Amino acid sequence: QVQLVESGGGLVQAGGSLRLSCAASGSIFSINAMGWYRQAPGKQRELVAVITSNGSTNYVDSVKGRFTISRDNAKNTVYLQMTSLKPEDTAVYYCKADTARIGVPTTFRYWGQGTQVTVSS
Repeated sequence: QVQLVESGGGLVQAGGSLRLSCAASGSIFSINAMGWYRQAPGKQRELVAVITSNGSTNYVDSVKGRFTISRDNAKNTVYLQMTSLKPEDTAVYYCKADTARIGVPTTFRYWGQGTQVTVSS
């Protein structure tokens, strides 16, 4: 079992910055992709950013140039540095980790509890 603990959410004014952190712990053989998703009120959950084990990244168009995803493999931690925040970035942000187990040819996905990010006008 893997647990994901998030931190860094909060209330900021438009144009401000915030950094989210997510640390994975538990029975981990390896972590492949790690990423962040968000869900705003009345909307579906969407991918914000992901980073794979080989360093490849992907972002939703609306955050390109403003958000940066990174990871520290030694700490099993993924970060999301958010700058130039806009009110439309307001959402609950969820950490995601895809893990592998020895001898098991499937991926196991885990989710954090979610952290609220609110950007005021």
